[in-house]
This record gives sequence, C-alpha cells and structure tokens, in this order.
Amino acid sequence: MKRVLLPLLAIALLIGVWDLYVHIDHVNSYDMPAPTQVARALYDDRSTLWSNFLVTAQEIIFGITVAALTALVAAFTMHLSTTARLALYPPLVVSQAIPVVLLAPLFVLWLGFGLLPKLLVIALVSFFPLVVTTTAALQRVDPNLQKLMKTLGASRLQTFRTVELPAALPGLFPGAKLAAVFSVIGAVFAEQQGSTSGLGYLLMITQNNLQLPEAYAAVAILSAFAVALFAVLTVIERRALPWAYHPGR
Repeated sequence: MKRVLLPLLAIALLIGVWDLYVHIDHVNSYDMPAPTQVARALYDDRSTLWSNFLVTAQEIIFGITVAALTALVAAFTMHLSTTARLALYPPLVVSQAIPVVLLAPLFVLWLGFGLLPKLLVIALVSFFPLVVTTTAALQRVDPNLQKLMKTLGASRLQTFRTVELPAALPGLFPGAKLAAVFSVIGAVFAEQQGSTSGLGYLLMITQNNLQLPEAYAAVAILSAFAVALFAVLTVIERRALPWAYHPGR
C-alpha cells in the first residue's frame, strides 16, 4: 500500500506547490497555467487527447518491441563472440552521442511521414539501455555453471539456452523500464519532426498557439503513460523472475 500511497502523496504535494506558486505570484496563464486549467483541458479536450494518445501509444509500444528484439540479438551476439563485441560496442556507444533531434528530420527525409521513421527514432533512444544492461547481465554469469555444463557434455547452444539466457533476463527488465521512459521522449521528437497526429504533434501545435493548458495536458498524459509502462514492466518482472525478489525461496 505504501508503494502506491507515497508516490500519490508526493504528486499531490507537487501539484499543491504548483497551484500555490501560480496564485501567489499571479503567474499569467500564458506563462504557466494553473493545475485546475490543465485539469479542465484534460476534460474539455478529452476526445482530441485520446485520439492522439492512441497514435503515440502505438508508436511507443512498437518502437520498444523493435528495440528489445534488436538489443537481445546484439547482446547475445557480443556475448558469444569477442570479435563482435570489440567491433560493435564502440559504435553503439558513439551512436548515443548523436542528438536524436538531428536524426529525426533525416529519417523523415529518407523514409517519409509514415510510421517507420517514428519507430526508428523511438527504437534508437530505447535500444542502448536495453543492450547495455543485457550485455552486463550476460557477463555476470557464474563461470562455475558454465564449467559444469561443459563437464556434463552440454553443447555451446545448450549452455546458452539453459544458463546464460535465464541470466540475461534480470538485466533485460531494468533496461526495458528505462527504455519505457526514454521512448516517450523519442516519440515526442519524432512526431514534432514529421507528423499530423500524436501527442508530440499536438504538444507542438498547442505550444505554438499559446494554448498552454492543452500543452500541459498532453505532457501529463505522456508522463502518466510512461509511469504506467514502467509499472507494468515491474509487475511482469516480479512474475517472471520471482527468484530475483525472493532469493531465499
């Protein structure tokens, strides 16, 4: 219960401070809307917000899926081959130094205004935490288990499937939870570079029109979706890896 109540209390406190600041300093709504104005925008524009949310949610889920599959293949390849690790890991690190805001327009230029460039942007920002945490988990496999499997005559594939693959899962989930948060940022960048729908596009339009309550409402939905994805992945992690949370059982 505390895991639910404490975050809710913290959020309520932040909203209270926000509301107090706006009213005490008489902040103009064009600079920062009050929480009540954002709540009104959430209700009044619920149809527009919902239709654009469905577009963004689809992009994020597909993008994370592509990133997860690609990250697993890359992590397993680097784990099985030292040559592949030496060849691939440095470029992967370098790829994260390239600002996504520069890549998104190029993807749109090359691939048009469809779903594919948005998936690439989201997958790009989600990929790195997935591949890093999974690779690190594979490297922490107990070498004694690997020796035992070799002593028992297990093939390299059997050792990988029986010992190394389960060991990668505890690293995959933390990376996936980070990717869930980063993917929302990637979706906003992608939609603002070339789209006619989605919360990122709606955020850009409302900001340009000085409709800040509507813009804050879009941000609130994006934040809530990121938290929801994080929570769902946490539940799946607890169900899939009970030994990681209850090692004594």
